[in-house]
Amino acid sequence: MKRSRRSALAGLAAVGGAGVAGCLGGVVRDSFGGEVSDGDGAGDGAGGNGDGSGGDSERDSDGERVDGSDAGGRPPTVEADYHLAYEADELRSEALSGGVGKDGIPSIDEPSFRPIGEVNYAEGIPVFGVARDGEAKAYPRHVLSRHEIVNDEIGGESVAVTYCPLTGTAQGFRRGDTTFGVSGRLVNSNLIMYDRATDSWWPQMLATGIDGPMAGGTLDEFRVVWTTANAWAERHPESLVMTDETGYVRRYESDPYGSYAPLGGYYAKEATLFPPLSSPDEGHPKSVVIGARTEAGAVAFDKATLLADRVLTGSVADGDGGEERVVAVADPGLFTGYVYRNPDGLTVEPDGDAYRVDSEGGGFAAADLPLEPVLALDAMWFAWAGFYPDTAFVGEHTGAGDGR
Repeated sequence: MKRSRRSALAGLAAVGGAGVAGCLGGVVRDSFGGEVSDGDGAGDGAGGNGDGSGGDSERDSDGERVDGSDAGGRPPTVEADYHLAYEADELRSEALSGGVGKDGIPSIDEPSFRPIGEVNYAEGIPVFGVARDGEAKAYPRHVLSRHEIVNDEIGGESVAVTYCPLTGTAQGFRRGDTTFGVSGRLVNSNLIMYDRATDSWWPQMLATGIDGPMAGGTLDEFRVVWTTANAWAERHPESLVMTDETGYVRRYESDPYGSYAPLGGYYAKEATLFPPLSSPDEGHPKSVVIGARTEAGAVAFDKATLLADRVLTGSVADGDGGEERVVAVADPGLFTGYVYRNPDGLTVEPDGDAYRVDSEGGGFAAADLPLEPVLALDAMWFAWAGFYPDTAFVGEHTGAGDGR
């Protein structure tokens, strides 16, 4: 696995990609109605650390990575571990260069926002929505596709909202007094983040450290909703939305990998740019699942099936050779779903736009069932099955991008 993301981008025509030149600077139009500015193509080397080096992590004479950062305290971790199908050393050995070097894809560290009601979006434009402690924000996918990480504050708390275009995953993490950056490395096509306090490596989907002083730790993760700008604005009319005034010159109006509205390029094709850790026997690689992992196992619900059926039931390994029951429910208004433990097998059924849960009655919103929630995220099927080859699957296998 010696193929880099740069060489893969050069071959994107084979999977229908477009707009590759946009990665290297040029002329950018502010999609919020701002001025047109000229880029000199130098922006990709500007690192989120401000050093512009774009180089890989430094190593000492023994080949060990050197922590060269002093950006505050360590990111918060939680005691509970997520299920991992691979050891950390296996994941490190499968990590490969993304082709642009450390911070070659710069994080957004000073995001700007405006009220979402002031912005007119085309139908179906994806955003990543976060609502925490009474504050709602939306992060447009077309902006994060150029940066992958935004270090922000929501509800008075320091967070990082992250997006990996190659695996179709958007996830949020508490970051404490430090920030996260793009390491320039990938594993299973997924973004490997690093924290600027310890320089530890964190594959985004796993939320678990695989290298550095925090290897083995589990980040404090929170839910990010993949939805559309119009749907988020209807549900959260008070929400702010991140603008493309990022301090970097990028072609935010184009996506180097393809498009979601309409679906095209990399996001629609069966081919992946890098070999997955493991390949599923069935299903389109770019179909969308809502995946959830516990400390003992993983389960994937086909997203389009869930949105159509409203309720899906399944099971996940319990770590003792058995299984525990889980249930997923759809939130059609936001085109998303939520996963819960259901050890007693309570009956869950639609109740208008809400849900009824056995003897607990009805009127429960999809995000607020009286059951124990299991954190879930959207992912491309190949990426989920690659990290979790032992995953359970619930639903019918559907086409690329279905459910988004």
